[in-house]
Amino acid sequence: MDTPLTPREAGRPGPRRRDRHGRGMRGPIAPPQVPLAASRADLFADLVQDSVERLERRWPQLADIDFHVLEVPRLDGAGQTWNDEAVPLGGTVPARDGRRGRVVVYRRPVEIRAKGRDERAALVHEVVVEQVAELLGLTPETVDPRYGED
Repeated sequence: MDTPLTPREAGRPGPRRRDRHGRGMRGPIAPPQVPLAASRADLFADLVQDSVERLERRWPQLADIDFHVLEVPRLDGAGQTWNDEAVPLGGTVPARDGRRGRVVVYRRPVEIRAKGRDERAALVHEVVVEQVAELLGLTPETVDPRYGED
């Protein structure tokens, strides 16, 4: 017991201690290039992008519109509360002052209303079509002739 123990230098990380039972260090379950590694938010953003690409073939002017995914809708000002209406699934911001028009799809309200992946994809497409129609001043049936079909 003659050797004194010196404290580790500040800022220098110590040894990793999670290699219990000799199984190796913990790491990700799947590599990043595998679809299993994609988060729910990433999968939802892919659904929105697929819907936009489907509409861009018919409406090239959609290239001038930004599409965003937000978790939930925000209240615009402090002190505002939700009213008795349903939570919106999407929204639009018209183009003005040199800014591009914007379509926003709210992920959580859409996910809550859809029971499976196919139903979620159909609902996402309906929301995107409705918001694009509002932004362009058209009816949803004009934007996508298959709108409303099951």
